[in-house]
Amino acid sequence: MPERKRVAVLADSDTRWKWGALTARRLVPDHQLAGYLLRGRATPTARQLGEVGVQGDRPAEVTCAEFLAEIGREQYDVVVLALVGGAVQAVLHGARALWPEPAARPVLVTGYVGVVYEKLADGLLLRHGADLVLANSRHDAERFRAVYEGVGADTGAVTETALPFLGGAPYEPAGSRTHTVVFAVQPSVPESRADRAYLLERATRHARQHPEREVLIKLRSRPGEHTTHLEEQPYQRLAAKLPGGLAPNCRLVYGNMGEVLDGTDLLVTVSSTAALESLNRSIPTAVLTDLGIRESLGNHHFLGSGCLASWDQLDAGLLPQADPEWLAAQGVTAGGDSYAVARARVAGLLAEAELPPVAPYYTLTTAPGYLPGILARQHLAPDGTALPGAVRQTAGQSRLRRRLRAHLREAARGAYRHGVQRVAPVIRRMGEL
Repeated sequence: MPERKRVAVLADSDTRWKWGALTARRLVPDHQLAGYLLRGRATPTARQLGEVGVQGDRPAEVTCAEFLAEIGREQYDVVVLALVGGAVQAVLHGARALWPEPAARPVLVTGYVGVVYEKLADGLLLRHGADLVLANSRHDAERFRAVYEGVGADTGAVTETALPFLGGAPYEPAGSRTHTVVFAVQPSVPESRADRAYLLERATRHARQHPEREVLIKLRSRPGEHTTHLEEQPYQRLAAKLPGGLAPNCRLVYGNMGEVLDGTDLLVTVSSTAALESLNRSIPTAVLTDLGIRESLGNHHFLGSGCLASWDQLDAGLLPQADPEWLAAQGVTAGGDSYAVARARVAGLLAEAELPPVAPYYTLTTAPGYLPGILARQHLAPDGTALPGAVRQTAGQSRLRRRLRAHLREAARGAYRHGVQRVAPVIRRMGEL
């Protein structure tokens, strides 16, 4: 029997852990997974990890330097980097420092969790150097290659796939059960308190206008918890101050998005990746236009989808119908095995006795005023090696840090009702541990 491949996934939030672990499963179906969480502001709690639907032990918390020491010491076959661009770049330069010559190093894979609608060039160039840069659709793959071609960088790593968490049972109309509308909120879109309060009020107004329906406000995190983006105006707080309160048939819910979608008849959002999950299952999906169609909101990504709609239109009974060609171009309804090419590429790289040194586009020659700062934020020197003291020495120190972080999380949750301003110093202190 062939030996199972050893795969390490490094993630920096709950959603990226979900993407990374499921991507590993698609790329290397028979593998032994080692999970790691990059220590920082968005480090998820056990509850958040439990909601993403990935089975297994809680990943170990590490710094970037500690993770590099781990992959340099252990013989991993594949490393999936489910991180923001700057952290990916740091690991890539750290890997170059570990293996400056051709060597039997791990295959390095990275990509994006969902819709890529901002910082396209910046994010892509920070990911350049990985052996595979996964694109979630044909549309994204074309854009990714265009960016790399535009700076004269190698495009060979760009590989078309699809979001690994698409799937689930196809939609069946409600029939005799209660028609359920789910408003999938986002931590930072929209950003202002007024806009978020408006969307919440419209959701509960929809519930009052349709007492035969159930309206669920699907939340991402509890107060004091964090996701990829900081939620400065949580809907829980806004709901508590909503004039007249929530309608009787409108409530806040948590839980795994896939399970929530199992009973959804209309998914409403501004630009959440949940829309892609919903569309993949043929659930009627509305991308809100109430606050305009703007790049800062991300809903411009859905131009041509047939899903753009306002609460007024939804109140009047509209059920948007998605455009099939748009769905195919965006990888939402891709036919066949969307990971076949990526899986073959990984297998081919694993068959090589040695892989060449990692070669990111950003170097001290191409970006001397940018790269050192990115590496320093992860406690790496400009050559990718760990700065003095960046790697903790003892298990006892790690246990103490985890205990301190746990206490600070509890303090943050307890203080959250007093406002983000008072919690901010606690959050910053958590990021230093």
